[in-house]
Amino acid sequence: MSTTVRAEKENPMGSRAVFPLLIAMSIPPMISMLTSSLYNIADGIYVSAIGEEAFTAVSLVYPLQNLVLSVAVGVGVGMNSYIARAIGAGKDEEAGRTAGNAMLAILLHYVGFVLVGLFLAEPYLRMFTEDEEILAMGVEYAQIVLCVSFANLAYLIYEKIFQAEGMMYAPMFCQIAGAVVNIILDPVMIFGWWGCPAMGVAGAAWATVIGQIASLALIMLVYWKKKGRVQIRKGDMRFDGRILKAIYQVAIPSTLVMCMPSVLVSILNGILAQASEVGVAAFGLYYKLQTFVYMPANGLVQGLRPLVAYNYGARKDRRLYGAVRAGMVIAAAIMLAGAVLCQAVPGLLLSWFHAEGALLEAGTTCLRVISLGFLPSAVGVILAGAFEGLGLGQYSLAISLMRQIVVIPVLSLLLAGSLGMMGVWVSFPIAEAAAAAAGWALYRSFKKKFSSSIAK
Repeated sequence: MSTTVRAEKENPMGSRAVFPLLIAMSIPPMISMLTSSLYNIADGIYVSAIGEEAFTAVSLVYPLQNLVLSVAVGVGVGMNSYIARAIGAGKDEEAGRTAGNAMLAILLHYVGFVLVGLFLAEPYLRMFTEDEEILAMGVEYAQIVLCVSFANLAYLIYEKIFQAEGMMYAPMFCQIAGAVVNIILDPVMIFGWWGCPAMGVAGAAWATVIGQIASLALIMLVYWKKKGRVQIRKGDMRFDGRILKAIYQVAIPSTLVMCMPSVLVSILNGILAQASEVGVAAFGLYYKLQTFVYMPANGLVQGLRPLVAYNYGARKDRRLYGAVRAGMVIAAAIMLAGAVLCQAVPGLLLSWFHAEGALLEAGTTCLRVISLGFLPSAVGVILAGAFEGLGLGQYSLAISLMRQIVVIPVLSLLLAGSLGMMGVWVSFPIAEAAAAAAGWALYRSFKKKFSSSIAK
């Protein structure tokens, strides 16, 4: 029996019905991603009780936090895609070497984030505020979450190893455990409960990184006990140029895609700050709340990506196309539910963050206008993830550039002068529609080439 046939018998990604398989593979990372969003949400809720200045400080640090996540997910996705294709082709030893190289790479990235935290956090935050109180709180928060980011970086590599094998539940439970630790510690360390000194914004940062360390410790324990197909051996912890090239062909575009929210938020904070501090805070509230919609969608992509990669490696075109169709249907349902909530009860959602007065009014308009783009964004989100699984990182990058860098900042700059904050909000649904159209054109082109290659 060939290794490829044996791998297919051992792995349901090559044989089980696509729709229920995608659901089964996606639910754990969807729950995991929702849980991950609770880190940010919990910090925001508790910090907003300190005051609007504290909430603004944490919101301004978000792009730097997202930068850490972007690099970790980028390297993890590049590794995940290559491992899944290797397993689909029956090359288990190649998968182990890939995981070892990814872990070494992520450790080098961590050194860079420590330097950013120590030397660049303050200059970055000074670009967006002249308030010394906001600046001091922001720098303190940023230095903690960046200089202790090793746990978040390493955890995401282990998570992607599990996902490449189609094992989704272990990362979910480890992520939930870390989030629970964070939620428990937030009020304790922020407000000084149970004998702990009241640390304010710094307490929120320490609660976050301690939760991440807890998740890492658990997932490492599970990994070394499970003895799965992807095992990092001593000889695998050596840099291999060929493997690193394959990882970064996907990792670089994927990291850039993940970094785009950071770039976008930074640009829009600058535009909004010219009009009103309330606009910056309202946009910060939107970005906290949108994670409840986009995090489950990103979890769906995590379930879809290895399924697409495996069937691409196994040359199963119908299963590949079926997985993409199923992903779009599920993503559309998630996005529609999010849009309905933002249209129906924006005040209730904003009340979680103690929004009132001008902030409540601006936040309500922001949610209602931007959420009009949720449904078309399902196409762009799913196709960007599918292209990463196929090793076509440049296609994923093109879609995300259209969504977040090309249309939104340009339209915001053009419209903010005459429409104020509304000019920024309306740019979002326009960008999502444009990205959906561009992504669909690229996907049709891929399908034509792939089907033709199989027919030959």
